[in-house]
Amino acid sequence: MSCCIGWWHPEAMALFDALPCDDCILEEVPYRHVPPPVPEGAVVRVGNASKNFGSIQALDDVTFEVQLGEILGIIGASGAGKSTLIRCLNGLAKPDRGRVEILGRDIDPLNEAALQRVRRRIGMMFQHFNLLSAKTVEQNVALPLKIAGITGPEQAARVRELLALVGLSDKAQVYPAKLSDGQKQRVGIARALAAHPALLLCDEATSALDPETTLSILDLLRDINRRLGLTIILLTREMSVVRAIADRVIVMDQGRIVEEGEVQRIFAAPEAELTQRLIGSQISDLPSTVRHGFLNGWTQGSHPVLRVLLSGEVAQRPVLAEMTRDLDVLPVMLQADVQHVQEQAVASFIVAFRDAGEPLARRVGEYLAARVSRVEVLGYTATGLIYSCRRCRTHWK
Repeated sequence: MSCCIGWWHPEAMALFDALPCDDCILEEVPYRHVPPPVPEGAVVRVGNASKNFGSIQALDDVTFEVQLGEILGIIGASGAGKSTLIRCLNGLAKPDRGRVEILGRDIDPLNEAALQRVRRRIGMMFQHFNLLSAKTVEQNVALPLKIAGITGPEQAARVRELLALVGLSDKAQVYPAKLSDGQKQRVGIARALAAHPALLLCDEATSALDPETTLSILDLLRDINRRLGLTIILLTREMSVVRAIADRVIVMDQGRIVEEGEVQRIFAAPEAELTQRLIGSQISDLPSTVRHGFLNGWTQGSHPVLRVLLSGEVAQRPVLAEMTRDLDVLPVMLQADVQHVQEQAVASFIVAFRDAGEPLARRVGEYLAARVSRVEVLGYTATGLIYSCRRCRTHWK
C-alpha cells in the first residue's frame, strides 16, 4: 500500500477511517512474518508459582490468569515480588515451584531456542525507555525486526505503520536526544509492538513521566488495546495508573497476592488492608480526635462511624441527603473522596452520627445497606467527635 506517510499493509489500514490523503494508492505489501491470530482464552496462566532467593521468598504460591484482550494491573510496593514475577513471565527466571504458561505453553522446561520463539510473542516496555542514542527513531523501532530477520519493504512497512500508530510519523529520522520523555516512551511502545506480540508487559512504564504525559501514554495503551485486542500486563506502584486503564487488578505484598478482582470492585470496596491503604480509605486517615478512643461496640453516648461506598449509577444519587430527610438524622462528613474508574464514578464517604442511640444506628445501617454499594461500620468513638463549623467557629463534643 503506497501512502503519503509510507508503506502500509492492508490490515493496518483497517485501523483508520479513511486514507490519509487523496493521493494515497492501495498497493499490497505482504507481511510474510505475521504470527497466527491468538485464540480466545487465557494468554497467560500462572499456577502456584513460588520463587526463593536464599531465605527471601520473592513469590509465594502466586496463581492468576490473563484473558485475551484484557488489561491487568499488578500493583505493590518495592519488594512485593513484581520484578520477579515479570522475569518469570518473560522466561528470564524460572519459578522454583509451579507453572508459567504463555499461549497455553509451559515455558519453564523450554530450551533457549524454543524460549526465544515464545519471547517474540512478548513485547516489553520499561521505565527508562532503553533507546539506542546513536540510532534514529526509525532504526530503534526496526531493531527487533532486524534481529528477527525481517528486512526490506516488509520492515519499512511495519516501522512506518507503528510510528503512525503512536503519533510519531514526523520523527522517524530524529535521534532520541531530541525527543521529550513522552515521545521516547512512544518509541518504546512502537518497538515493543514491532514483532506483532500477543502480550505486552509494562514494567513501571510511566513512573518516570510527569502526570500529564502519563495520562497520554495510558490513553495510547488503552487505544492500542481496543484497536488490536492486545493483552497487556502493567506492573506499577501507582494506583492512579490502575484506575485509569486496567480491567482487573492484582495487589501483591511480600510475594503473595493479597487481593484480586475487577478494578471497579476493588476501588469501590477494597477488602485487604494494603489495598485500602493504597487507595487511601484507611481509618488512620481520620483526624486524631476521631481515632482516639475507637471502640468495636456501641456504648451509651458513643458515636457510630460508618464508611459508605458508592459506585456506578448509585454514586450519582443524593443518598446522604435522602437519608437526612427520611430518617431525620444529621450525618457529619469526616472524609470524602470521589474518583472515576474507567469513566464510572466511585465515591467513598466516612460519616458519623452524633449521639445516635443503638436503634437509630441500626436503622441508619439498614437504610444505607439497601441503597449503596457497601456500608461498613468502622467503629464507635467513646470520647466524642469534635466538629468545627467554619461559619460560627463553634465546636460540639
